[in-house]
Amino acid sequence: MSFPTRGFHGRRRESGDAAGRIPPGQHLVDGFPVLSAGPTPHTPLADWTFSIRGGGGPVTWTWEEFRALPTTTVTVDIHCVTKWSKLDTVWEGVSVDTLLETVDDDSPYLLAFCDGGYTTNLAREDVSDGKAWVAYMYDTEPLEDEHGGPVRLLVPHLYFWKSAKWVRGFELRDEDEPGFWESNGYHIRGDPWLEQRYWGD
Repeated sequence: MSFPTRGFHGRRRESGDAAGRIPPGQHLVDGFPVLSAGPTPHTPLADWTFSIRGGGGPVTWTWEEFRALPTTTVTVDIHCVTKWSKLDTVWEGVSVDTLLETVDDDSPYLLAFCDGGYTTNLAREDVSDGKAWVAYMYDTEPLEDEHGGPVRLLVPHLYFWKSAKWVRGFELRDEDEPGFWESNGYHIRGDPWLEQRYWGD
């Protein structure tokens, strides 16, 4: 299991304006650290799809169909469980609300599944009502592979491992079942303001 750190430029002193936006135990960085549990997948866009399983589905979009969906540009702060935070990051993508509206299913949980076999679990309330997006642009540029491109989940109010890279869809579930990192010691939810990093936090 490797954790490359390209783009990590060390700690930055918090300004007065930023102090109230940084959760306990976190520090600011200027770069964008690259942290992955395995090799970076490279799926050709011609073969890429996004699917929602459940609600009589699956519902599936090709890359062209996905890019035709309504998009939103958001500016958010992100917080990694490894204790770095980055403020005012700019993303463009499709709201998870838009995607979930296509299925007739009110399951309270979902499992995001990704290229490379990675998964992460989320409560529906944590990805609805404008809280989450499937993003394909970062800082006005197409999302780079090492940062999760062509698309990654963006759930900025939770620790960044919940913003799964290389996401390929959601499986709707009645029970909250742990994903990859949650099965290996990370917290089932991951609220940075409550320091929910690991089991028992």
